[in-house]
Amino acid sequence: MAFEVATPVYDGPFDLLLHLILKEEVDIHEVSLTRIVEAYLEEIQRMQMLDLDVATEFLLIASTLVELKTRRLLPGKQDMDLDEELALWSERDLLLARLLDCKTFKDVASVFTQLAEQASLSYPRRSGPDERFADLMPDMLEGVTAVRLQRAFLRATQPKPPTTIDWYHVAPIRASVADALMEMLETLPKLGKVTFKQITEAIHDRIEVVVRFLAILELFKQGRISLEQTDRFGDIEVMWTAGDDTGFVSVMQIDDYEG
Repeated sequence: MAFEVATPVYDGPFDLLLHLILKEEVDIHEVSLTRIVEAYLEEIQRMQMLDLDVATEFLLIASTLVELKTRRLLPGKQDMDLDEELALWSERDLLLARLLDCKTFKDVASVFTQLAEQASLSYPRRSGPDERFADLMPDMLEGVTAVRLQRAFLRATQPKPPTTIDWYHVAPIRASVADALMEMLETLPKLGKVTFKQITEAIHDRIEVVVRFLAILELFKQGRISLEQTDRFGDIEVMWTAGDDTGFVSVMQIDDYEG
């Protein structure tokens, strides 16, 4: 429940009083905080019990009112710079936000209370069929014998054969770096300078493109070609630099790119 305030200038809920003061619809100078605190203590003695929710709300709002009233009663600076003025407005907004948070939790608690009261009036359905259908249930153990149970147990506990994976649907990779390297040794000396896009423009298989790229890297490693790429992610220019040296490259000279 909310604490009610009765003063000459205001009569109603305590949290609404703070809201009206912040909106300047009630002058805080005309509100007696002493009278409000005394009335609250009398209310606690009358109830003979302390409601923690009401007490927390009262202390929060009362401390906010004390801060507001102290700030307005004490003399302030006549010449206040912009930063200090903005800081005061920020503190005022913070107080208002604190009040809104308090109101939000209060409203949500009220909604939860209503939901709990509505749920207490509902009776859930019990598990299992209705009593009138109990005699109509089939016998779940009909036809079950000790021999059948033994056979089922043996089938469930016997070791299962290891799972095998069929590879018939996986096509073998026939492209190799060695074959692509021999092709590059035959083609690049004739072209002199060519781009990687031109080398692979007639190839549609991604594996074929990859092995040709690895073959070019192998030739670059051996110093037979130079590579140039002017733009990031741009096309790669391949230039033959070995002159007439198109000698045979042994497979043993090629790094293992399998896998």
